[in-house]
Amino acid sequence: MSSVKTTTTTTTTTATHATAPAITLRRVRLGAGGPLSDVRIENASVTAVFPAGESPRADGAALDLDGRTLLPGLWDSHVHMVQWAGMRRRLDVSGAGSARAAAQAAGAQAAGLPPGEAMIGFGFRDGLWPDPPHKDLLDAVAGDRPVLLISMDLHSAWLNSAGLALVGRGDHPTGLLREQESIKAVAAMPSASVEVTDQWVREACVAAAARGITGIVDFEYADNIADWTRRMNAAPVPLRVAASIWPPHLEAAISRGLRTGQSLDTPGGLLEVGPFKLFTDGSLNTRTALCHEAYPGSVPGEPGSHGLEELPPEQLVTLLRRASSHGIVPAVHAIGDRANEMALDAFEAVRCHGRIEHGQLLAANDIPRFAELGVTVGVQPTHAVDDRDVADRHWAGRTHRAFAFADLLAAGAVLELGSDAPVAPLDPWLTIVSAVTRTRDERPAWHPEQRIPVAAALAGSSQGQRLIRVGDRADLVVTDADPLTADARTLREMPVHATMLAGAWTHGPSL
Repeated sequence: MSSVKTTTTTTTTTATHATAPAITLRRVRLGAGGPLSDVRIENASVTAVFPAGESPRADGAALDLDGRTLLPGLWDSHVHMVQWAGMRRRLDVSGAGSARAAAQAAGAQAAGLPPGEAMIGFGFRDGLWPDPPHKDLLDAVAGDRPVLLISMDLHSAWLNSAGLALVGRGDHPTGLLREQESIKAVAAMPSASVEVTDQWVREACVAAAARGITGIVDFEYADNIADWTRRMNAAPVPLRVAASIWPPHLEAAISRGLRTGQSLDTPGGLLEVGPFKLFTDGSLNTRTALCHEAYPGSVPGEPGSHGLEELPPEQLVTLLRRASSHGIVPAVHAIGDRANEMALDAFEAVRCHGRIEHGQLLAANDIPRFAELGVTVGVQPTHAVDDRDVADRHWAGRTHRAFAFADLLAAGAVLELGSDAPVAPLDPWLTIVSAVTRTRDERPAWHPEQRIPVAAALAGSSQGQRLIRVGDRADLVVTDADPLTADARTLREMPVHATMLAGAWTHGPSL
């Protein structure tokens, strides 16, 4: 196992909020598999498209892209941005094969920190571990230094005795906190200053732009509208951001008259109101995803045997109705098949459109309901390949309807793809290749019948936009390879030549 603290830096140009100069992109392939074209961009929009070599002389710059591919700008539709920005700098224990190995890595990292500084790491997956996480393991290697390890799925936190005391849970018997207890513990740990955190977020946004990202939906557990307004007013951010609303902030948003999709007053108009985030259940790795069938080894009927119901159906209906009646689109976290059924039932009762985030395990008769009810499903294909072994163990006999991307598409559902960063890296090409291949190693595809075509994965990563047309805003990405003809390795490592936001380069050429 390799466990290191890393800092990622990216050399890039940053778009300003001033109107970008006009430019003609010459000899560029118009979309994956598209014709060679010249594309004219003015006032942050695509204003004309010509066959290659036939564009008239015009004011402004011209850039010969030598047959590269021009795609709509990519979106990551599910990100926890502050956590992703912080975890890019923290100890990664995702390679640990046991609780003891993860604790040893944490102890080694803690030894090099200044006295009194908390040791924070992330990435543990205990669903297949032979030994359970326990505070005693961390106490033995870190002593009185507070230690916090966050699970890869963000649904668990593992602390030592000093860490538990720091967050007011010194009486906890094991140090392993789940779901809401975990969220509260992570929030209570000392963190970097707002100024430092905002700088980390900007750096993470720059890195995302270098991979072709032009926008994100941020589901950070925070007052996201206030936080992103502050960030964008302080310094340029090279992404569009849809800032989600959590239950503690719903009434304030309603009182302000905010509606999902509404542009907020920030430089460049890059910030908009996002969806309203709710939870119905937990996650697969913590065995808290709410399922119709009991988890192996549990006793049916005992608390937790089928997972965890985070929100009773009647409360879910009430909250969906409250938000949607004020133009705020609900986004409901649902992973287990029982949770997804409950969420779809709530959308049907309220008769509003919205989103279900994850939709990992579905009953067969619920798959067509997404399209019937107008409910978008936000999926994270990298989870399908990362969690295949955990799913085979804990959802045995049901995995043919897990991460059922092809079945959902065939039923007419709208899929929007994301990473759930930091659960998976904020890299759209890892997301796309996972959806297309259903494997990340030398093993055959896991349930290959649920693979989706490259074109569908690209559309799901660009808010459904498949073509570049006159009148579109100039949020674009230029790749060195055509995704339609790229092999799996090239697709995964896709060389991004340039990224453009509102007609200005955020990565690549500086003109």
